[in-house]
Amino acid sequence: MKFSRIAAILTLLALAACNTVAGVGEDITGASRMVQGGLGGGGY
Repeated sequence: MKFSRIAAILTLLALAACNTVAGVGEDITGASRMVQGGLGGGGY
């Protein structure tokens, strides 16, 4: 019983970490596209 609770907590932490990494990646992508547009580069 104790092991399954620890496993569930670790799973939730792993999912939260993945979502954080994805969010940072989206922020970097958005900022780079904004800079690219400001410099006259072709944006997507």
